[in-house]
Amino acid sequence: MTKTSPQFLFDFGSPNAYLSHLAIPAIAVRTGVTFEYVPVLLGGIFKATNNRSPAETYAGVKNKREFHQIETERFVKRFGVKPYTMNPFFPVNTLNLMRVAIAAQLEGVFEKYVEAAFHHMWGEPKKMDDPEVAIKALTDSGLDGARLFARGQEPEVKAVLVANTQTAVERGAFGSPTFFVGNEMFFGKEQLREVEELIIGANK
Repeated sequence: MTKTSPQFLFDFGSPNAYLSHLAIPAIAVRTGVTFEYVPVLLGGIFKATNNRSPAETYAGVKNKREFHQIETERFVKRFGVKPYTMNPFFPVNTLNLMRVAIAAQLEGVFEKYVEAAFHHMWGEPKKMDDPEVAIKALTDSGLDGARLFARGQEPEVKAVLVANTQTAVERGAFGSPTFFVGNEMFFGKEQLREVEELIIGANK
């Protein structure tokens, strides 16, 4: 049987997507599968599904934000990852970053770009919706930031991001991080346990 390759639909603007990204390598080793990273635009998903960010939905709800913090601490401990550093410029508009993710795929530097973009959003946070700041950060990480940003403005690149986002919504996504194992969808970093269990079961 061919091993089931899970998909990880992500947007750099989600700290929970960042934590998922940190947890995925160990899951990949344990299961022997490679996760397929699929760039999507979280703002586009929200608009298409009438969803809102956690910052908005948690506002004014007693105990909800506090529980989310406890849940995050449990996740960090369970998967042995470092907690994110809250970006002082949050919310950050990630439209350009996600377009550049598509450009990075075309340029053959996708994995390196994903590591760098997540790092500069949540490892050593910066105002990554400022093109000058983002280009410098990517360049400091060994990428050709200017070239990637320029290619991110090409119509063909923009079209791929739109298509990824539309397909995600059509498949049932309403936020990030979202995972697919075959046609089974899972939402939220906590669901990575379920994702791993399903992969193991499907690949026996």
